[in-house]
Amino acid sequence: MRIVAGTFRGRPLVAPKGQSTRPTADRTRQAIFNVLDHAAWSPGLEGLRVIDLFAGSGALGIEALSRGADFCLFLDRGEDARTAIRANLATLGLEEGGQVVRRDAAKPGARMDANGAAFDIAFLDPPYGQGLGEAALAALSDGGWLAADALAVLERGVADPAPTPAGFEPLDERVWGAARVSFLRRSPLSP
Repeated sequence: MRIVAGTFRGRPLVAPKGQSTRPTADRTRQAIFNVLDHAAWSPGLEGLRVIDLFAGSGALGIEALSRGADFCLFLDRGEDARTAIRANLATLGLEEGGQVVRRDAAKPGARMDANGAAFDIAFLDPPYGQGLGEAALAALSDGGWLAADALAVLERGVADPAPTPAGFEPLDERVWGAARVSFLRRSPLSP
């Protein structure tokens, strides 16, 4: 696993030990970021605050940092995942650009002032087939984590149901291998 583009292009990333994490494939990650770089509806990544839920290795958030995001908050419950993310951030000298938090990504609670301003983009790569991404997006909206027009990039399995989560509007959807990726925008009418 490696960083696909940006400042840290080609640099390797470590993944958590064991089988509990399924990192987003390099090709899928590259395709996701190509959409974010070129879609008319995308603000790009430069200077944005992003949050990586069900972070695993942190590959999505670190890719965003490599491409110009200012800050990424990584949420994961697993100790091995948090250890891998911290190692990846340290290896790249990105400790100031990222924070790793032990939290249930599907139930993050309310955003605290210590977490800084609301996030512009949320990356969600939950375990497939459990509806955790939809639950996490609802919790992020309810908890004040997302900016009014925030984007969400939600990865699900191709066989999983793909409803549009309440409070979000679909922008694009792509299938790469076993992954179905939905690009969503927080609805202006969301709380």
